[in-house]
Amino acid sequence: MFKTILVAVDGSEGALKALKLAARLQNSCGGELLILTVYRHHSLLEASMSMLRPEDPENLDDVMRDHCRSLAEEAKLIATQEGSQQVRGFVKSGQPARTIVKFSEEHAVDLIVIGSRGLGDIEGFLLGSVSHKVTSLAKCPVMVV
Repeated sequence: MFKTILVAVDGSEGALKALKLAARLQNSCGGELLILTVYRHHSLLEASMSMLRPEDPENLDDVMRDHCRSLAEEAKLIATQEGSQQVRGFVKSGQPARTIVKFSEEHAVDLIVIGSRGLGDIEGFLLGSVSHKVTSLAKCPVMVV
């Protein structure tokens, strides 16, 4: 039925529910489960306008990439605990909805599973949620949990 399932995770409760469901679905269908975490690139200009001034500022992209890697590793562990056999994790930078859809096309995904609410910022309220954007942009079926 679904050979390749993509689940997008951001550490939220909704993403955890989506991950567990996707893992059980992948386990029953066979195939592969792809876990994707996405972070937004922050420019030096954005960082320079921050109200927070740490003593030893780190590269914000590196910090976010490392956080996403740990989220992907944790998600892979949860997926295997739910019965998934073939699981791979990925970290990408970009606008979340468009990055998820582009990734799904590049990997010939048969189904995208995503939480209905994530850890979005005010942009989510102004422009619509990531899950809503993914459902409108994706060429494959999208299951919103």
